[in-house]
This record gives sequence, structure tokens and C-alpha cells, in this order.
Amino acid sequence: MASLEEDELVQMVHDFIESDHSPNSPTTFITSSNHHPLHNRTQFFVLQDILRSDMTLEEAKVMKYVMKHMRGRHGSEKTTVLSRWIVQRMRKDGFNASLYQTSWSTSLGCPAGEYEYIEVMIEDESNNDGDSMRLIIDIDFRSQFELARPTENYRELTDSLPIIYVGTENKLCKIISLLCSAAKQSLREKGLHIPPWRTTTYMKSKWLCVCRKEPNPVGNGVGIGDNSVVGNSKRVKKSDLGGESGLSSQFSNMRINCC
Repeated sequence: MASLEEDELVQMVHDFIESDHSPNSPTTFITSSNHHPLHNRTQFFVLQDILRSDMTLEEAKVMKYVMKHMRGRHGSEKTTVLSRWIVQRMRKDGFNASLYQTSWSTSLGCPAGEYEYIEVMIEDESNNDGDSMRLIIDIDFRSQFELARPTENYRELTDSLPIIYVGTENKLCKIISLLCSAAKQSLREKGLHIPPWRTTTYMKSKWLCVCRKEPNPVGNGVGIGDNSVVGNSKRVKKSDLGGESGLSSQFSNMRINCC
């Protein structure tokens, strides 16, 4: 019976992640079980399920190259400098990689901000329309979710996150939804105020805001500290022509139009 109850809770949390988090959603009552030990364990198991979900061959290939280039790098290096270096190496490997910066203005409950991450566009062979798969790479992923005074349960969740994230928007949205919900629970248990930069809207804006640009185009073969740009090519996407890629269309309800 205990196993059956846990399976039901797992399904309920899955439904919660997929929902729009509206007050009338039949699954939002899960958040009232904040202090239930089984609820905390279920959050952990669901996160593991998300992280271990089937990785496509394209994702596995990108992950392999990123880890190869990150091996031996020093943790003291600035994230932006290291990200530019990774983009250069990935381009040499034949990947369509770019360093992007998102930025968003202040809105209700969401302060303005900006963030940088790496994007790799992969040809999606399963899509006959010729659209590309967008993979997000963040080499400082885990630290984005850390809290100053986390509960034991929240620390367990963040410790299980990868330091380097390589994956799709879909997987990232699920992680953000679960971690932001758990962060609110952790802060409330500690009697702390929930800061606006720990809301789901703010966290999604970091990687999914439609206002993004290449801060300083990274050229192929350009060394760190070299201001010259060599072989930089700007790709033309269907979204630039007024259309949407298959991936963007599928997850358009998850993206943050924060301009």
C-alpha cells in the first residue's frame, strides 16, 4: 500500500509540474503538504526522474564534448570567459554554438535582470520541417538555485542538480518549476521572505526570455583575450522571419516574453 501511495504522489507531482499553477488547478493542493516527509521524498524522486529522463543522441553528443572541454579547467575562471572559450571549442568541433545574453525589464513581482548561457542548435532529424533542436548549456547551473539557509530537504535537491546543465527547454522548465516550488517551501519553513529573484518567472527569464542577444560575437579560433572576430556567422532562424520552430511552438506557453 505504501508503494501505491508513493506512486500516486509521484504522478500528482508530475501533474503539478505540467500544470499552469493556476489557483483552480486540481493538483495545486499538493503544496499544502509542505511538511509531509513523503512529499519531500517524492520531490526528490521526481527530480531524479526528470534528470535521468531519456537523453537523445544529440544531447549525449553535446554533453560529451562539453565535459571533454571542461575537464582540467580551473573553477576560479570567470563564467563568461570560460563560456566564450567553450563556444570556441564547440565551434571547432563543428557545432552551431553561440553565447547568448538574456535581459528583461521589471514587471509585476519580477525585477529586471540579465543572464548569459550557451546555446547549441542541432539539426532535428526526426522533424521533417527542417527545424533545429535548441539545447541550452549552463556551466554554472547548480549555483543558480542555492539558498543561504536551506532546509535539509532543499539542500538534498540542489546537491543532486548537475553543476553543468545540457538539455532542452522542456527539461529545464520542469526543473525550474519543481525547484522554485521547493525553494518557497524551504524559505517558509525557515520563516524567511521569498525574494523576487527566486520566483518561477524570474528563474525562467534567465534561460527562456525571448529578449536575447550575443553580447560579443564569439569567432571561431579566437583565443581568450583576443578582441578580433574571425569567422563569425549569424544563423537565420524561422522565428526571425516571423515563424516559430517546432520546439518554440511546442513550449511557447512556457517561455517568458519579458521585453
